[in-house]
Amino acid sequence: MICRKCQKIESVYHRVYSGEYLCKKCFMRSIENKTAKTISRYSMIGYGDRVVVGVSGGKDSLSLLYVLKMLFDQHPNNGNELVGITIDEGIKGYRDESLQIVKDFCQQLGVESKVLSYKSLFEVDMDEAMVLRPSEKMSSCSMCGTLRRRAIDIAAETLDADVVATAHNVDDQLQTFMINMLAGDVERIGWIYPEPVKYASGMKKVKPFIEIYEYEIAFYALQREIPFQSEECPYMNESIRTDLREFLNKLERDHPGIKHSAYNSMMKISRVLRSRQSTEGKKCSICRHDSTGDICSVCQTINVLTSNKQI
Repeated sequence: MICRKCQKIESVYHRVYSGEYLCKKCFMRSIENKTAKTISRYSMIGYGDRVVVGVSGGKDSLSLLYVLKMLFDQHPNNGNELVGITIDEGIKGYRDESLQIVKDFCQQLGVESKVLSYKSLFEVDMDEAMVLRPSEKMSSCSMCGTLRRRAIDIAAETLDADVVATAHNVDDQLQTFMINMLAGDVERIGWIYPEPVKYASGMKKVKPFIEIYEYEIAFYALQREIPFQSEECPYMNESIRTDLREFLNKLERDHPGIKHSAYNSMMKISRVLRSRQSTEGKKCSICRHDSTGDICSVCQTINVLTSNKQI
């Protein structure tokens, strides 16, 4: 099939939910344009903002770093700055490769990079946390996600960032939506809405890839020849997220475009719930970071692990 955008070159990609056949150049441009439109639609990044990107070394985060660097270079008068942050969770035999990939890629792009570790921030790494946790009900992904978000926030604060950008995509958000539904945690569904989450300090968190499929980002990384770590985290299979990912991927294979439809429905629900949420922020009584309760999830997690360590 000939590309339906340029009408000149043979297509390399079929976007099933829209019916588009795209050549390599038009496909890559579609990802970049969609990212730019998402940023603009939800006012994610403003003039002169210093943007910190959480870069794990995977396809999503490295692609986001590349796209943002390209967009910023196209508009140098906007005065935006870009910094990559990588969090070393302390997983032996897994994180070393990605740290080198991120370092080399940031140097290639001319982007400043910074690395922080769980060990330096929380006095415990993931390998230790897996031993110290009281039971498997305290899953690896819940612990790691809680600590990673705080680690990125701390790094962003030290860099005087205006914006924290993460590479969450359509698939991530659908999985999160279903996890919250199954757990009965309806209030959290409002947080999924793409409108930037603002901290008390004024810093905001954004997700520029939120309207893009995960496999499209993977294909983009391959077409752009972006190097990324393909090895999966050894602890990932504990989470229900893995089961939901496989379930949604099977639905998409059997019913092409169903993720796109589900995403649109999720956004309608999330938008209503976000509008009803209180804008009054709370502070954790222990660490004084923003929190939804008296004690934040990070301090709760650390307290449990520390207690077991002392025993």
